[in-house]
Amino acid sequence: MLISSYLQQYKQAIMELPADRSLQKEDLLNRHFLMAASGALEMYYAPHNETVNPAARVMIVGLTPGWTQMRTAYEAAVQALRENVPDTEACLRAKAAASFAGTMRRNLTQMLDGLGLPKQLHIGATDEFFRDRSLLHTTSLLRFPVFAAGRNYSGSQPRLPASDFLRETARTSFTLELGEVRSALVIPLGTVVEEVLRGLTHEGILEAERCLWGFPHPSGANGHRHKQFRDHKERMQRTLEFYFSE
Repeated sequence: MLISSYLQQYKQAIMELPADRSLQKEDLLNRHFLMAASGALEMYYAPHNETVNPAARVMIVGLTPGWTQMRTAYEAAVQALRENVPDTEACLRAKAAASFAGTMRRNLTQMLDGLGLPKQLHIGATDEFFRDRSLLHTTSLLRFPVFAAGRNYSGSQPRLPASDFLRETARTSFTLELGEVRSALVIPLGTVVEEVLRGLTHEGILEAERCLWGFPHPSGANGHRHKQFRDHKERMQRTLEFYFSE
C-alpha cells in the first residue's frame, strides 16, 4: 500500500525524465523534485519509500537514501510508469531495486545470516528475504533523500537531533510508518538512527523491546562494523530469540 500521495505530485516530472541513459544529478537535484530546504539542507522526492508492508515481521531503518539509491529508484520508476503500471507497483519496483542495493545489501544480509535471522523466520537465507519481501519493510528515518551542501547527509553537520528541520521530519514520517507496521522487529542501522529511535522509546512512541539495538551500519565505509557486530552479537541474538518466540 502507498503511504502518501506524493507520487501524484511528481509523476509527470518523473515520466519526462530520460529513459535511454543513466540519470545524473542535474536531472533530479533540481527545483522539480525539491520538497523542502533549511539552510544547507535540501530534501528531494524519491519514489522508493512510498510503500509500506503492514504484514512485515522485520522493519529495517536506514538514515536517509543516498544519491545512488535515489538514482536507482528513479530509473526503476521511470521504466515502470512508462509501462503504465499502477502507482503502487511502480513504487514497489523502485523499492525492490533501490533498498540497500549493492555492497550495503551484501553486508547487511551477511550480518543478519550471522545472527540467525533466517532460522527465526523459517526461511532459507536472508537473501530470500529481500527477493520475496513479504516479511520485510525497509525504510529510512528521513524517508526522502536529504543532502547537506550537495552531499549525502551522514547524520552530522548538523547532528540530526540538533536540527529542528531534520528532527521533526524524521519524527513525523517514521511515526506514520510505525502506525502501519505494528508488529515488526525494528532494526536501526547505525548509531545516528539508534539515537533517534531511543528518543522515541523514551516518549512512549516505540517499544524498546521491539528494537535490535547495536546493529552496525552496513556501509562499506564503516570500517568498524565487524568489531561492532562481534561486540553486540550475543545480545542481538538474545533479542531475536526473545522477540520471535512470542
